[in-house]
Amino acid sequence: MKFYSTNNSAHQVNLAEAVIKGLAPDQGLYMPTDIPVLSKELLQKFPEMTFQEIGYEVIGALFSSALSQEQIKELVDHTLTFDAPLVKVEEDVYSLELFHGPTLAFKDFGARFCSKLMSMLMEKSDRKVRVLVATSGDTGSAVANGFLGVDGVDVIILFPKGKVSELQEKQFTTLGQNITALEVDGVFDDCQKMVKEAFLDAELNEKLLLTSANSINVARWIPQCLYYFFAFSRLPQNGKKVAFAVPSGNFGNIAAGILAQRMGLPVDQFVAATNVNKVVPDFLNGADFAAMSSIATISNSMDVGNPSNFPRLLALYGNDEKALKDNVKGYFYTDEQTEKAMQEVKKSGYTMDPHGAVGYLGLTDFMAENSDYQGIFLETAHPGKFRETVEKALDLKLDLPERLAAFMDGEKKVEAMGNDFEEFKRYLKGLL
Repeated sequence: MKFYSTNNSAHQVNLAEAVIKGLAPDQGLYMPTDIPVLSKELLQKFPEMTFQEIGYEVIGALFSSALSQEQIKELVDHTLTFDAPLVKVEEDVYSLELFHGPTLAFKDFGARFCSKLMSMLMEKSDRKVRVLVATSGDTGSAVANGFLGVDGVDVIILFPKGKVSELQEKQFTTLGQNITALEVDGVFDDCQKMVKEAFLDAELNEKLLLTSANSINVARWIPQCLYYFFAFSRLPQNGKKVAFAVPSGNFGNIAAGILAQRMGLPVDQFVAATNVNKVVPDFLNGADFAAMSSIATISNSMDVGNPSNFPRLLALYGNDEKALKDNVKGYFYTDEQTEKAMQEVKKSGYTMDPHGAVGYLGLTDFMAENSDYQGIFLETAHPGKFRETVEKALDLKLDLPERLAAFMDGEKKVEAMGNDFEEFKRYLKGLL
């Protein structure tokens, strides 16, 4: 399989180059040239298969031309060491809990896959890889913990000062070893812009081997399709259509779900649910796509005003905007609506984090207009990762899981950074 740039379909590279470079030279995102379609017979067997067995089939279909069966099994086994349970919340409404990994967030899936694949591809190289990561919260912790101690790889995380929860910060600023955290005086979009500019800087790339572990990297993005296959295989079949509602910020997660659909998963509708950073919902509802300055909310991991994966959404539909709008419905919600949803669902015994609450709202609003559906919303992070917000909204005291509580004891170590690329460039050149 080859991978093409969303900015130029004629520019094609192999898997190793797509993963190690992260971003195409023309700033496009890499996409598979051919998307394999799994047979209906195979999909019908998935309910009887384990998560890992489903993973072997899906990743095998995508990467068998570049990796051996043994490598595919090793890669999947390294990634899927924890469950993703489907939990009934209301009649026909299910939560897909993606927070049972090492950092208790959905990005553990992509980060573990990416770190393992990158180490496989770089096994025979004597060059050091610098992984640049912009984070609004969970990406930093997942990537830092996924790459911690990996030989030949240094991770540099840029995060916006004062706009990431304390617990999220602790998960990537206390590790040391090959993980460095840069506290940027700005917003997430500034961090993301600086990382992209570094990838396009000829001088830096001549001297340093730079790559990304954000969802712009195919190795972070593609494995997220696995839990859509798994969730669907565990969903009761009652004759109703199926919708997935995805709390969305950079839009890699929902794009992975659409990739699963393109591979044959019989999903009828996707719902893109955001906070007031509503660039994509506005587009889906008829406006022109117009990047905006990000707005701080209680669902901070989705505070993205210029979603990097938007070109992937278009590419998955052959750049047919009408097809995209037909298959993906967009909704957005205020902090007040998010808190109210958390409170209402808690009454039935289920605790949501603010991001999952946004997904829940999108799903239930869609289903209120479409009664022939059952649906799954993605609960992307453990409520304890946003303890202050959840405790305030629900007026309760959360007990942190031991894994989260342990991070709070670590000492925060960061380097201050302005939001100017030239300052970041000087920092990177100083690594030589």
